[in-house]
Amino acid sequence: MPASPLSMAFVMDPIESISIDADTTFALMLEAQRRGHELLYVDPGDLGVTDGQAAALATPVTLRREPGRHFELGRPRPLILDESVDVAFQRVDPPVDEAYTLATQILGTCRRTLVLNRPQSVLAFNEKLFALHFRELMTETMVSRNIAELEAFMESLGGEMIVKPLTGKGGEGIFHLVKGERNLSSVLEQATRFETQLTMAQRYLPEVRRGDKRILLLDGEFLGAVLRVPADAEVRANLHIGGRAARAELSEADRRILERIGPVLRSEGLFFVGIDVIGDYLTEINVTSPTGVQEVNALEGTRIESKVIERVESWVAEGRR
Repeated sequence: MPASPLSMAFVMDPIESISIDADTTFALMLEAQRRGHELLYVDPGDLGVTDGQAAALATPVTLRREPGRHFELGRPRPLILDESVDVAFQRVDPPVDEAYTLATQILGTCRRTLVLNRPQSVLAFNEKLFALHFRELMTETMVSRNIAELEAFMESLGGEMIVKPLTGKGGEGIFHLVKGERNLSSVLEQATRFETQLTMAQRYLPEVRRGDKRILLLDGEFLGAVLRVPADAEVRANLHIGGRAARAELSEADRRILERIGPVLRSEGLFFVGIDVIGDYLTEINVTSPTGVQEVNALEGTRIESKVIERVESWVAEGRR
């Protein structure tokens, strides 16, 4: 623990709407508070620039693990991040739209404040497309807005595939398509917004019925994992839409994936990342606001957020940026 408390700003979605039993940001904040650090809540719309420096209207916040009364806000105060904040966590959920991009670019101008994850890398690596940097770890994948191309790709896969938006989150907009379905053309029209928007298509991996593995990495190293098992009537395994959390063991394929991508994450300043693996294949690299900490804790009897905050303390002490 550092010799003196740190000031930690959390740029995040509305604090009143978070789930205290599932939200990873809440777990990180609670651990930081337990260790004596100052917590500041920042709405991304309250970021700005003053005298050429990243600024924010920041609100001190106190947390408690009590449903319905999990936070208490202090008086908001304007501040310059580099003058008043040691660490800023960018924890706003996707999509990476204009508002998200602008907020992240403002955070990227900080010179003294440690911003996690590195803003420039978050903006450089789309969570779906980033995995294509490691295409040898992925199943067959196409990105296109052309419906005829997508239909031909599905045919090449034996008549079955998954399509998903490049900017979605939490399983939104994911479809399992099978040749012969009467709604196939309609779904592809919606997925591509009538051929105006790129979509990602991949081979359907039946191993998903046994679970979609979320693996959390801290500075490129394994932190924890949870298996998200889809409900019987769902193709998606996301926990907030009915998926069930189960214990996950790392396979040899998982270890090869981590060995391959860990050094890249570390070099790009992607401090806290969640990757998704189905069977032996990497499917996504989540760099914006990865979740899963509380599920891992519940299954393993751990408190892995303590490792995250401890590493942050070390980085600040070392002057890392």
